[in-house]
Amino acid sequence: MSRILTVSGSPSVVSRSAKLLDHVSRSLVRSGHDVTHLNLRDLPAEALLHARFDDPEILEAARQLDLADGVVVATPVYKAAYTGLLKAWLDLLPQYALTDKTVLPLATGGSVAHALALDYGLRPVLSSMGARHIVQGFLVVDRYLETSPAGVLTIDAEVQPGLNAVVDGFLSALPSPVAARLSA
Repeated sequence: MSRILTVSGSPSVVSRSAKLLDHVSRSLVRSGHDVTHLNLRDLPAEALLHARFDDPEILEAARQLDLADGVVVATPVYKAAYTGLLKAWLDLLPQYALTDKTVLPLATGGSVAHALALDYGLRPVLSSMGARHIVQGFLVVDRYLETSPAGVLTIDAEVQPGLNAVVDGFLSALPSPVAARLSA
């Protein structure tokens, strides 16, 4: 069993990317992994905007990241980039905060062209932070996500195989929990 931190980079209360992340989290739990969720929207805005590295909630978020073997980051794409909220949090982390971690980047956006935000925007930042392995990211176009009035997410059958493939790739790339503990 690996420890996985899921990180929602959406600033919105109602968010397709957060619902997608919840969907993936449930899959990871069913696979036997210990999943902890971090909603960046809940961190103090003042600490994020004023780079308060010593804020207790920022330090706790960094501690959660430090304990994780793998990280799943989900963000909506705005103006062809991942959210400023996610960027502000990543900027407050130590330079090599992702060392020895496997990372799965996920995004939601209005068109398939937004997939470039994962490879040309987010991936280089994650790589510069020492990620052990950044698996193939995945963007789900908004029209393939439907939320019922009860808040239940339905993912179009056309998209589900691709999403399953990247989650399986993430799970395969996770370090063995025993090896990860020994190297720590």
